[in-house]
Amino acid sequence: MSTALKGQTLSQYLDQERKTGEKHEYYRGELFAMVGGTPQHALIATNFLREASQALKDQPCVAYNGDLRIKVEASGLYTYPDASIICGDLEFDQELSNTVLNPTVLVEVLSDSTEKYDRGKKAEHYRSIPALRQLVLISQERRFVECFTRINVNEWLFQEYREPSSVLSLHSVNIAIPLAELYRNVALD
Repeated sequence: MSTALKGQTLSQYLDQERKTGEKHEYYRGELFAMVGGTPQHALIATNFLREASQALKDQPCVAYNGDLRIKVEASGLYTYPDASIICGDLEFDQELSNTVLNPTVLVEVLSDSTEKYDRGKKAEHYRSIPALRQLVLISQERRFVECFTRINVNEWLFQEYREPSSVLSLHSVNIAIPLAELYRNVALD
């Protein structure tokens, strides 16, 4: 991810997205272009959304694709996770009415260009969201999923899934997704 523009106001950020139709992260006056993903990246995100949506159909939670903008209020980061699950009513940012504040689950599909950021600083931003209960990081290079589950305000339980027969447990929304389905039709190295 590279810096597109510096010294931008929130209003300029919105104008940039409206004019170009491109998605950007916005943080402290800087715009970061959200580069298109690989076919594997897109398929894994689609597989997650298919499985999550099906499992959530009779629950008060909804799975959203990467077009839903999330704001991290504590840090001011505006971003587009690859997928999110929100339970109950959507809570909207006062400044940007189409930006949501209360994700229950956030999902990032890791790529070579963003993995360090997604695991590090971005995950740190995400963990400051009070409503967030689980953060899922999915490798697109190999069958490997990491799940961080909030135990209390500053304590997270880490679980990893590697085996083809493993099942990703999203306890916060009462669903389970087999890794075989997350990686269905994905060509792995």
